[in-house]
Amino acid sequence: MSETPTQRPPATIRTLARMCDAGERFACLTCYDATSAKWLERAGVHVLLVGDTAAEVVLGYERTIDMPLDVQLALTAGVKRGAPRTVVMGDMPFMSYQADDAEALRNAGRFLTEGLADIVKLEVDATFAPLVSKMARAGIPVCAHVGSKPQHVARDSGYRAAGRTADAARSVVGDAIALVEAGAVMVLVEAVPDEVSQRIVEEVGVPVIGIGAGPACHAQILVLQDLVGMTDHAPRFAEPVANLGEALRDAGAEWVRRVQTGAIGGRGYTMAPGERERFVSANGLREAKPAPVAADEPGPRDR
Repeated sequence: MSETPTQRPPATIRTLARMCDAGERFACLTCYDATSAKWLERAGVHVLLVGDTAAEVVLGYERTIDMPLDVQLALTAGVKRGAPRTVVMGDMPFMSYQADDAEALRNAGRFLTEGLADIVKLEVDATFAPLVSKMARAGIPVCAHVGSKPQHVARDSGYRAAGRTADAARSVVGDAIALVEAGAVMVLVEAVPDEVSQRIVEEVGVPVIGIGAGPACHAQILVLQDLVGMTDHAPRFAEPVANLGEALRDAGAEWVRRVQTGAIGGRGYTMAPGERERFVSANGLREAKPAPVAADEPGPRDR
């Protein structure tokens, strides 16, 4: 696409709802920095989720629950500054909303003010309906994340799919319905069988985003690094469309070669006419020459 940020029509939560009503799907990806956000907006991606997966892919932790709130806020604001015409969703990290409703409201408000987010995402079930209702009353748009919940990794002893029995499936669908009735304006459903997400789409009147949840959802989302081939082990539902990991490795190796050989490329800077001679003369400098390499020492390309 050749669109520039000023040419692209802005996307809003209302835009997404209208797309769903018209049977048009919308695309979502995670994003954690302004530069990537700029290019993804130019690509036409409708929603950028600043996920707590940043704990893993940005900060190097092994779990999403280690994501610090203040860092998450800063990353969210950066993404919105990079993609001002895209819906940016702030992922509320572990323990930023579970302990106390008043604290949860304040933290959600921070995502809209400090984080510049258009909507916040909570990993919740039906028991959180009162909190979602309070957020809706305060004017905070909420995306309810149901199904598999990465923030429950400690309780569940790892990442697990959800809704794989009839009772579990009914529970996931019930969670989605209760949270939408409480005021959630969007649902994200993760790692469930296709039948579960299909039922959620049929039962709720808001956009449903899927990740590993089959084709029935109004939208699909993946972690950006999984999509572009920068993770060593992508989840089973993520099929990479590029191989940027190897491309980045090769670019780094080429830079190492250039530095070691002195052929760094680019254009240097020169002094004004006559100034170089004055500088050399005044400082008693000699012409710079490459340092000789001893016969018994390895050359730059052999090190």
